[in-house]
Amino acid sequence: MKSKGAIISHTIFWAIILLIALASIFSGESRPTTKDYIYSYGLFSVLNLSIFYINYIILIPELIQKRKKYWIYLLAFIVLIIASVFVKTVIAVLNPEDLLPVREYRGEKHQTSVNQYAVVSAFLSGFILVSSCIIKFSVDWFSNESVQRNLESEKKDMELQFLKSQLNPHFLFNSLNNIYSLAYQKSDKTADAILKLSEIMRYMIYESNDSWADLSKEVEYVQSFVELQKLRFKDGAAVQVNINGEIDGQKIVPLILISFVENAFKHGVANDHEDPIKINIIANQKILHFSVSNKKNKTNKDAMGGVGLNNVERRLQLLYPDRYKLNIVNSATHYTTELMLDL
Repeated sequence: MKSKGAIISHTIFWAIILLIALASIFSGESRPTTKDYIYSYGLFSVLNLSIFYINYIILIPELIQKRKKYWIYLLAFIVLIIASVFVKTVIAVLNPEDLLPVREYRGEKHQTSVNQYAVVSAFLSGFILVSSCIIKFSVDWFSNESVQRNLESEKKDMELQFLKSQLNPHFLFNSLNNIYSLAYQKSDKTADAILKLSEIMRYMIYESNDSWADLSKEVEYVQSFVELQKLRFKDGAAVQVNINGEIDGQKIVPLILISFVENAFKHGVANDHEDPIKINIIANQKILHFSVSNKKNKTNKDAMGGVGLNNVERRLQLLYPDRYKLNIVNSATHYTTELMLDL
């Protein structure tokens, strides 16, 4: 009963029982007496509350949920009804004028018998206990569902953080290797490469910490990465970046596109100006079409491996369920990835 939903459920149930009791008392011809209030709202309410919460707090958790003793629970359920009926019937026998009223039927007066009263009491006690079961199992089910959703959400967040944490060190490792190579060659491009890396790292550290980033900034990040890669080559890398449509105002999960571009530079031929790496970005307010195509270079494999496209696809599954299409074409000469995202 600690959850808000449990409190609301119990409050509604007992409010309904109270209204039914009030209706039964005031529907009679005679005005309710003090004893009516004592029996209906005092003694009998205590009995009904007792069997309800004995079942709710003790029997169901201990015998069903913990020990799985269903037959013992059924026996205890019946004993509770019998005990409640016994107490109510004894009170009725001791106070027949108040609890065993005379009713008129077809012009004749009939006094309510003890057996009739016991049957009605048994039905009411059974109703209270069954209601207790329904509320208990319903509250527990919704509570478990809520806990499960929270656990799934936490698991998803942890997995995303893990996947994202793989991206940054991997990119930094490769970029520092490239800059080291430029510095080793005493290239004039070293300073520009460090400056470009600084801009990229600023985006990765500050902008990508949020769940969503501006598509325009993500595209700028991809362009900065391409410019950084061009510095590796004496005559510049052979890369075509085509941007069409609208890239302002839309949001995207940060760092979701870069792995496709990085993969093209890592495994592709980046210095063939007749067959360059092609990066196409087509966007509108609802859909992003992103594709990367590169000529394969089988002799230029990254021995360290890397995050790879499995990481990206897993992030897409978590963050864009049923909202993306990823098509990979691995031919003998070219490698092409096409990504469609519902923004």
